[in-house]
Amino acid sequence: QVQLVESGGGLVQPGGSLRLSCVASGSIFSLNSMGWYRQAPGKQRELVADITTDGTANYADSVKGRFTISGDNAKNTVYLQMNSLKPEDTAVYYCNAEILVIGSGWVPYWGQGIQVSVSS
Repeated sequence: QVQLVESGGGLVQPGGSLRLSCVASGSIFSLNSMGWYRQAPGKQRELVADITTDGTANYADSVKGRFTISGDNAKNTVYLQMNSLKPEDTAVYYCNAEILVIGSGWVPYWGQGIQVSVSS
């Protein structure tokens, strides 16, 4: 069994910063990538950023230059530093990881989601 646990969300004023963390634990044979998605009310879930274990990062256009994703392979942890936050960044943020599970191959796992609210 694999678990992803997110932390670091909350309420922040426009222009502020937050740092999200996600730790993967359990029966992890190998990990290919980790990332963050978000879902605002009435909208589809969208990719925010992801990063492979070799450090290759990918960002949504809407967050480029404001958000930075980083990972700690030894700790199976991914971080999302969010700066210059805007009200339109308000959403539930979900951690995602692609993990090699013996007998199942590469399997996507999701965290439970964490609320990020940007409002004055």
